[in-house]
Amino acid sequence: MGLFSVLFRARDAPQNRTSGGAYSFFLGNSTSGKRVNERTSMQMTAVYSCVRILSEAVAGLPLHFYKYTEDGGKEKAAGHPLYFLLHDEPNPEMTSFVFRETLMTHLLLWGNAYAQIIRNGKGEVIGLYPLMPDRMGVERDSKGQLYYEYTVSMEDAPTVKGSTVILPPTEVLHIPGLGFDGLVGYSPIAMAKNAIGMAIACEEYGAKFFANGAQPSGVLEHPGTIKDPTRVRESWQSTFGGSHNANKVAVLEEGMKYTPISISPEQAQFLETRKFQINEIARIFRVPPHMVGDLEKSSFSNIEQQSLEFVKYTLDPWVSRWEQSMARSLLTAEEKKKYFVKFNVDGLLRGDYQSRMNGYAVGRQNGWMSANDIRELENLDRIPEDVGGDLYLINGNMMPLSMSGAAYQKGKEEPNEDEEVLELEESEEPGNGGGGARPGTERHHRGR
Repeated sequence: MGLFSVLFRARDAPQNRTSGGAYSFFLGNSTSGKRVNERTSMQMTAVYSCVRILSEAVAGLPLHFYKYTEDGGKEKAAGHPLYFLLHDEPNPEMTSFVFRETLMTHLLLWGNAYAQIIRNGKGEVIGLYPLMPDRMGVERDSKGQLYYEYTVSMEDAPTVKGSTVILPPTEVLHIPGLGFDGLVGYSPIAMAKNAIGMAIACEEYGAKFFANGAQPSGVLEHPGTIKDPTRVRESWQSTFGGSHNANKVAVLEEGMKYTPISISPEQAQFLETRKFQINEIARIFRVPPHMVGDLEKSSFSNIEQQSLEFVKYTLDPWVSRWEQSMARSLLTAEEKKKYFVKFNVDGLLRGDYQSRMNGYAVGRQNGWMSANDIRELENLDRIPEDVGGDLYLINGNMMPLSMSGAAYQKGKEEPNEDEEVLELEESEEPGNGGGGARPGTERHHRGR
């Protein structure tokens, strides 16, 4: 039984660690020899850029709280308390943008985002406060029910002296990332620690290279015996070491000779390695290279398509995690039948001005978009209803959709009345020669 408990421990008590590498994860050790964790990785420009792009993109999307209407449509539930919390201020200390940006940063670095749910006596949500993922644990009790164990410190409140708080799932908004058990997400930084560690090593190598005056290290050769080699080395380093001593002329005495032993950065392909690591980090977060400053393979024709793919394949999965997690944690079973949370990504999917205008023209002429529908998408003021801002028109004479076919029905009745009048007039009209109708008139009636 002990063997099975060890094998299934990840399901009973999920931990935020890589499988089989808990020691390396917590200490941040990597094969490059550099310590990699969530905070040291943010010192890498590529990691910082990717995290900032994704967190600001999710935080900047319009977030609304909707309710279903009786006709199957939707409308904003501005009167519900959650609308103000999600759209404006989740708590008195931060705005909705800062709240979502903070949680998205936690989600990208630790693989999980947590927020404490504050409720009033009626059970209504009145506040949301972010919680640090590195101090949160997800456990199961003796009955198999999940609970959250959060370690507080003096930084949270001066009255707290370091203790553990047990929170039920109803009091925690948990947004998990990619994981193996469906309960806790795994840190992308921990999963890709070797790639990030190599990028940190390359950056440190370049910094030390220029700190040494952009000169490779070498050996000072002396024909005789040096009594104090340490003094000679320190004298050489203080005189010619460092970027501030670059390009100085060295004077060697007593037959000494300097022999470089390190390879040049060109031979080590230093720049190519750094560029590849930047693309590697962008690949981890699924961010297009041009968004982190790499425009080598980007052009005017494909940047727009890459931006649309960024919204479709990168942002949409994150947005779905947010929407479903908020609906699961913030809404009751009855409210889930009436309300839902929705991010609006239509603004990011819009093309250039000409493409948008062509699309609006098609929707306008085919009757499924009104002038106000288009103006709302372009953030323009609405046209009054009495002027025709809410009319749905169809191509042709641009008449209202409810009047389509009226002209055809009217034209179908009028020819019958005209034909009876013409026949009556033709019977009384004296003819030319034979007293009948004119041949031209008969041909005219037959044609009609």
